[in-house]
Amino acid sequence: MNYISVTTSQNITIDYDVAGVGERIAARILDFAIFFAVYLLFIIIVSSLGLIFNNSGNLTLLVIFGLLFVFYDLLCEVFFNGQSVGKRVLRIKVISLDGYQPSLSQYFLRWLFRFVDFTITMQVGALVCAAVTPSKQRIGDLVAGTTLIKTVPRTSLDAVVFRPQVATEDYDPLFPEVAQLNDRDVTLIHEVIGNFSKSGNNMLVYKMAMKAKDTMGIQIPEEMDELQFLRAIIKDYNYITSRV
Repeated sequence: MNYISVTTSQNITIDYDVAGVGERIAARILDFAIFFAVYLLFIIIVSSLGLIFNNSGNLTLLVIFGLLFVFYDLLCEVFFNGQSVGKRVLRIKVISLDGYQPSLSQYFLRWLFRFVDFTITMQVGALVCAAVTPSKQRIGDLVAGTTLIKTVPRTSLDAVVFRPQVATEDYDPLFPEVAQLNDRDVTLIHEVIGNFSKSGNNMLVYKMAMKAKDTMGIQIPEEMDELQFLRAIIKDYNYITSRV
């Protein structure tokens, strides 16, 4: 499976699964279908209301619809975090190769080269380029420094089941705020750590650490990475619950 590796500000490397060519095509077909459905709906409404436009009115509506179609991807990706409707349904999104949300200039370059990817080469350029590049990038992605990734991790948190053992050692907890967590939260954390040791799924560790710190209302110490933070939470929770 293709992926790109991104290093977070806590020096944790996250592997993002790259969207495949099939997912790109499916998202594009879905976006086309949405535009076609909107067009049909407009025709039906106009016909049912008995509205009649002159040549000038028809041309104006055609221009408006054409502009919406041309700028659809650019507007969606800029205002909806790198996703069109089709991409959101397929759970994929545009991301910069440095791991951050693309800049406006990157979105613009990616959109501008649609003319090369889809119009001049009649879709073939985008298809071939996405198929042969390691990060599944079309020409616009190569120029803009972007690609498409999956927005869901390979491992689901719903499958997590574990019963943490009670800690017996006597020490001062690093994070007394773990009292805000419950057994289910700590079970999830424990299983995420176990999953990391088997699969190396850094992204799951990172997301779990972010969720835990937000729940407790604290920040991860600079000297800790996300994995150490999660292990400290479990140790503190076991100690506090055993004392109770």
